[in-house]
Amino acid sequence: MTLRPFKQVDVFTAVPYRGNPLAVVLDGEGLSPEQMQHFCNWTNLSEATFLLPPTQPGADYRVRIFSPGRELLFAGHPTLGSCHAWLEAGGRPRGEHIVQECGVGLVKLRRSGERLAFAAPPLRKSGPLPEEDVALIARGLGVARGDIVDHAWCDNGPNWRGVLLQSAEQVLALQPDGAILAGLDVGVVGTRGKVGVVGTRGTGDECLFEVRAFFPGNNGMTEDPVTGSLNAALAQWLIGAGIAPPRYVASQGTALGRAGRVHVERDAAGETWIGGATVTCVDGQVRL
Repeated sequence: MTLRPFKQVDVFTAVPYRGNPLAVVLDGEGLSPEQMQHFCNWTNLSEATFLLPPTQPGADYRVRIFSPGRELLFAGHPTLGSCHAWLEAGGRPRGEHIVQECGVGLVKLRRSGERLAFAAPPLRKSGPLPEEDVALIARGLGVARGDIVDHAWCDNGPNWRGVLLQSAEQVLALQPDGAILAGLDVGVVGTRGKVGVVGTRGTGDECLFEVRAFFPGNNGMTEDPVTGSLNAALAQWLIGAGIAPPRYVASQGTALGRAGRVHVERDAAGETWIGGATVTCVDGQVRL
C-alpha cells in the first residue's frame, strides 16, 4: 500500500455537506478493479472515482467510477467532482473544454463562473417504458398507476427508468418499497406547478422540478442525494417532449436533508449541459 492524494468533495452545492459527497483518489495507477471496488464499498458513499492517465486522443484525464457493488460507465456527480478535484490539484485542460475519458467515451466539461457543467452523453435507450415496468414502478413507489403522467427510458450508462408525477410534493412524499423495485434504477420527477405548463420559471435559481433517484445498493434500495446522470437523461427527455424549458434548475436531496441544485441548459447547438457547484470537504492522502 502507498499514500495517494485524495479529496472528498461535495457536488451540486456550494455549501459543504449539503450536496452529494464523492471520494476521489487522484492517482489510481497500479490499482486493480477489485481494489477500487473494495475501497468504494469501504467509503460507504454512493460513488468513488480513481483518476488515471488518458488512453484516448484528446482526453485530459481518465476516470473509473465505482458505486457500492459495481463499476459505472458514466455518472454525473462523479464527473463534476472528479473534474473539480483534478483542476484543484493543478490539472490544466489542453483546449477550450476539459475532456474526461470514462466508460461511455469522451465527455466535455466547461467552467461557468463558480460552476462546472458537463455535456450530457447521448441516451443509449429512449422512448416510453413498457407498461409492465410502469405498473411495477407505481406499486414500488406506492402510488396509483394514474399518478404517473409520463414515463421514458433514461439510459445514458446507468439504466434509469424515468417517471413523471403530478407534483413536487408527491415526489417528496414517496416511501418506496425496495423489495418491489429490486434491481431497477428509478428516477422520479415532479413539477412545482401544473404538469406541462412551465412558463419561464426555473431560468434563475428558482427550482422548477424536484427529483429523486432510487437504485439497488449493498443493503437494498438506496436513494442518491443528487444525481447528475439522471438529471442529464431527464433533461433530454423533458426538454425534448416540451415538458421543460431549455433552461431550468432542479432540486434534489430535499427528502434526505440536502439542498442539491442542478442547473440545466440546452444550448443553441442542441447540446444539453448539466452543471452545479462543487466544494472540497476533505483534502489529504489515503493509503491504498
